[in-house]
Amino acid sequence: MGIGGISIWQLLIVLAIVIMLFGTKRLRNLGGDLGSAIKGFRKSMEADDSTAESLDQKNTESENISNLEKEQVDQQK
Repeated sequence: MGIGGISIWQLLIVLAIVIMLFGTKRLRNLGGDLGSAIKGFRKSMEADDSTAESLDQKNTESENISNLEKEQVDQQK
């Protein structure tokens, strides 16, 4: 028994049918397209992380500035 009750022979038969239907060239192109889509997704996730980090730094800086302004107002009173 293989994965979920499907034997290895059944998987090989399904694979052979898929290759006959689509051909190796189309499957190769599909794999390449899938790989480039995953790369693009990873790059966009990394860009989002770096954008989020820069926004966190800006928020921290603005909080520090507002805290300093509050302290200066308190000192003037």
